[in-house]
Amino acid sequence: MRYEYWEPLYHEICEYFSFDPAEDERAAHVAADLSSADATSVLVNLIAGHPVTVCGNAPCLKGQVLADKLIGMVIAADAAASVLLSCGVRPAVIVTDLDGIDEYAIDLNNNGTILVVHAHGDNIPRIKTWVPKFSGPLILTTQGRPFQNIHNFGGFSDGDRAVYMARDCGASEIHLLGFDCDDQSVTPVKKGKLIWARRLLSEIGYDC
Repeated sequence: MRYEYWEPLYHEICEYFSFDPAEDERAAHVAADLSSADATSVLVNLIAGHPVTVCGNAPCLKGQVLADKLIGMVIAADAAASVLLSCGVRPAVIVTDLDGIDEYAIDLNNNGTILVVHAHGDNIPRIKTWVPKFSGPLILTTQGRPFQNIHNFGGFSDGDRAVYMARDCGASEIHLLGFDCDDQSVTPVKKGKLIWARRLLSEIGYDC
């Protein structure tokens, strides 16, 4: 993802949610100070030329997984990882801003699951708590301008960001499970995020 393409969308998102880009930048620098890890080459080797399924955490996910709809390598968006584990599926990659994971993520990471940890202005305490615990393959991302080992694949919330990441890494096919942009059971803030998820996914040819 070229940041020049992403930047106008990013500033629209910040304006929509009243986010402060300076806080996003601060969070990214906190993450960079905590870890120099960069497993992007591992991620690209895993994804490029292969089909993947990106799993969001909508209530429909478990039924879809049990109906054997997973195709190719499995990428979990945040708390979708725990749903997958409950179905006996270990995700190859977890894309997370750290608000939906638990201690299981440490064990998965130690055993090869790639953690793609996102830094934004509201999760600095979680970054400081969690990033030092990950000793396996780790990638750090930002919503703002990338630098050093801090990447920006595009996308905003964990689910659509995972789709952008898979696309950027050259997946041959990207299948979506556990996405429901019409979910009425969520909070007003989450509804706003779903509106943006729909728009961002439509920008690259996907529908939720």
